[in-house]
Amino acid sequence: MSSFYVTTPIYYVNGAPHLGHVYTTLIADTLAIHHRDRGDDVFFLTGTDEHGLKVQRAAEDLGISPQALADQNAEKFKVVFDKYKLTYDRFIRTTEADHKATVTEVVNRMKAKGDIYLDTYAGWYSASDEAFYDESEIEDGKVIASGSAVEWVEESSYFFKLSKYENQLLDWYKENDTNIKPDSRRNEVASFVSGGLRDLSISRTTFDWGIDFPGDPEHVLYVWVDALTNYLTGVGGFTDKDKFAKYWPADCQLLGKDILRFHAVYWPAFLFSIDITPPKQVFAHGWWVVDNVKMSKSLGNFIDAGDLADEFSLDVLRYFLTREIPLGSDGNFSRVRVVERNNSELADNLGNLVNRSFAMTEKFLEGQIPKFNGPSSDPLDSELVGHAKLAYENILAAMDRRETHRALEFVMSFSSEINLYIQKTQPWKLNKEDKERVAVVLYHILEAIRWVCHLANAFLPNTAPVILEGLGVDVESPLKDLSWGGLAPSKINSPPVLFEKLDPKAFEAKIEEPVEPEEKVDYIEFDDFLAVNMRVGKILEAEAVEGADKLLKLEVDLGERKNRQVVAGIAKSYGPGDLIGKKVAVVSNLKPRKIFKILSEGMLLAADTEEGGLQLTFYPENVSVGTRLS
Repeated sequence: MSSFYVTTPIYYVNGAPHLGHVYTTLIADTLAIHHRDRGDDVFFLTGTDEHGLKVQRAAEDLGISPQALADQNAEKFKVVFDKYKLTYDRFIRTTEADHKATVTEVVNRMKAKGDIYLDTYAGWYSASDEAFYDESEIEDGKVIASGSAVEWVEESSYFFKLSKYENQLLDWYKENDTNIKPDSRRNEVASFVSGGLRDLSISRTTFDWGIDFPGDPEHVLYVWVDALTNYLTGVGGFTDKDKFAKYWPADCQLLGKDILRFHAVYWPAFLFSIDITPPKQVFAHGWWVVDNVKMSKSLGNFIDAGDLADEFSLDVLRYFLTREIPLGSDGNFSRVRVVERNNSELADNLGNLVNRSFAMTEKFLEGQIPKFNGPSSDPLDSELVGHAKLAYENILAAMDRRETHRALEFVMSFSSEINLYIQKTQPWKLNKEDKERVAVVLYHILEAIRWVCHLANAFLPNTAPVILEGLGVDVESPLKDLSWGGLAPSKINSPPVLFEKLDPKAFEAKIEEPVEPEEKVDYIEFDDFLAVNMRVGKILEAEAVEGADKLLKLEVDLGERKNRQVVAGIAKSYGPGDLIGKKVAVVSNLKPRKIFKILSEGMLLAADTEEGGLQLTFYPENVSVGTRLS
């Protein structure tokens, strides 16, 4: 028995699950079910990423502990995943004890290899992406690729010698054409690595919500060492050698294209360092947009994954999400397209095939599946058997290539061939002319439907068993044992209508239009507000800027290791002596810029007064320096 290990990324717990989370996990579920049906020993891992600055800040804004936030939102993911009946083997959480132990062991092994050293890091950091970025990757204070806000970070940090593994990574990319997919993504990653790698900061000291760095509790581990290691923890890590040997290396690690670099560069480099084989495949899928517009709560087109499961049957959703686009491409989520797929393919093709075939068996054979008497000499029968075997080969090959959309095309094409066989053989006419022949034809039809169900079970796991039960067949019969003639004589039990026809107009009305306020307001997302880091700072020094009558140069303590220099246009309202020792509100993650050739590393918050001056907000002594405003 072969093993098959499939993973999803672990999802941040700073928010509730949406369609994108469900899509990745559903694709992994489809692969898991398919390989179970093939007789493989499958392990399917998903879960939540619960540490890091982003989670800590989200918890602070809600006035709860990071652990409480993690508990709340991890449960939300479980509820939604269970609503979709996803068959994961473990839901891992990075706050669990065995994961912390695995991470600690990984870092200790890196240290033993000489791949970790202590230094000082200064650079642009995105709390949203949990990543540092070069100046070339930033524009107007935001990451060009993701649009997330960055803040300047300067602190002591442990570094991983990523640059040491540059050549080994490039060799790995060249080893085969399947370890990074799609091909275009592998080329992007290889180009990035070829441009040269810098060593990677793997610890932080400015927040404490994370796993302590081994031997130095002043530092917490930076999220990617923590998060990526979950794939080892999930299958035994360093504690269950037999389990780990069975499932590692992972066969397929699914993730969104926005986090490919971390999985295709950092992750294999970490594994090279600790002498563990990298995964067999890292597959980056695309994103879903809604009616050709990127999902946004403010536009009213954001899709709640739980609500969506109440609108459509689970198999209709699974079918659409796996059928509509190639796995590596972006896709447009349209409720009308879901309806069209349901009506034209599921209802008219597969559903109609099953219902009419069972009805003919009831009418012409009193509901009794006839006995299989061996291969038929009739060319139409032989042709149908040939279509079944070709579909089998094509579907398994497509799934091995992660072409789920192509696999479903082959399923539906085979279903169409069965419908065509019915039209050619015309059982309703044969019933009047040749009772023996009609029994052979109906056996071939029902046996072909059995094949369709086994081949489609990974895509339609709620519908296929209903049909098979109607045929008296065990759905768990593995694909590797699928052979023609396996349908045994029994009394059929006709299933209900499998796929109801849906009215497209009813779903057009569910597309929410943007809300137009009575007064024009430039609304922002809550995440946009969270991206602005406002903290209490204490002014230690203040002096006028020569040649600029509105500017003061300030030295401000924000509770960091190094004080900030801020240039503020408040000299008309405050003299230098008015400000020494005052606690004020400071935007701390504004991109530094030069004002009058003086570097300014923040901005004070002030309000206009009726007299035309400026009024700063001052805080009393019981408000600590560095406190974040919310």
